[in-house]
Amino acid sequence: MNIEANGITFNCRIDGRPRDDGDAPWLVFSNSLATDLSLWDGQVARFADRFRILRYDTRGHGRTQASAPPYAFDLLTDDAVALMDAVGIDRTHWVGLSLGGSTGLGMAIAHSGRLASLAVCDSRAHTDPSFVQAWTDRIATVEAEGMAGVVESTIERWFTEPFRTGAGNAVCDRVRAMIRETAPDGFIGCSRALQTLDFEAGLAGIAMPVLFMAGASDRSCPPQAARAMHERVSGSMCVIIDPASHISNLENPDAFDAGLEAHLARAVPA
Repeated sequence: MNIEANGITFNCRIDGRPRDDGDAPWLVFSNSLATDLSLWDGQVARFADRFRILRYDTRGHGRTQASAPPYAFDLLTDDAVALMDAVGIDRTHWVGLSLGGSTGLGMAIAHSGRLASLAVCDSRAHTDPSFVQAWTDRIATVEAEGMAGVVESTIERWFTEPFRTGAGNAVCDRVRAMIRETAPDGFIGCSRALQTLDFEAGLAGIAMPVLFMAGASDRSCPPQAARAMHERVSGSMCVIIDPASHISNLENPDAFDAGLEAHLARAVPA
């Protein structure tokens, strides 16, 4: 379905419990850079019997409209708030991976009343010079070669070698297609946002159930980053998924879903 929000048209899906079920809590899934809402197909199947689920293609991704780059996290969180308002969601549980997890941190800091809980998966709260330079290099590649220029290097970062060359080959092909189909302006816009990540100072003020998850082999958002955020958020949980790299919900869905299940079990009143 298409939703007009914050000046552009978003591609969204709503799944799960019936809309007229007043007891069903909302669960929002927010995807990583260069993927689309189908990233969450497995998790929707797992949690649809208990939640109303909203997932959406991030600005400039999938079938959501791209605006001119650069983007900022204020824009991405404003997008999320506008979508929730359009759907009629007052408060939700938020699950975000990579870019979506960092967007969730922005929501928890600037719009805390809109979140009942937060799961930050394979994400980080701040940037550093090497991280900024990596995105500068990827942006230059996309500007010169289009999205095809970053497909294979991204797949190598996102999945472990045994998964890429073994049972995960079909999954990787599916993700390759998502990367290729991402609008260059959307990729560049969100990459510029990632270069400005600055949520570390706000972590201590987050007061809701929070889960930090990371793939054990994730080089972009390594386990130590998840543990460092966990130490700064009182009462939070931390789960390291092994084996997995950056897109942990696809590489090791059983472990990912188990961690998310434990988090939601404590976050959702019985």
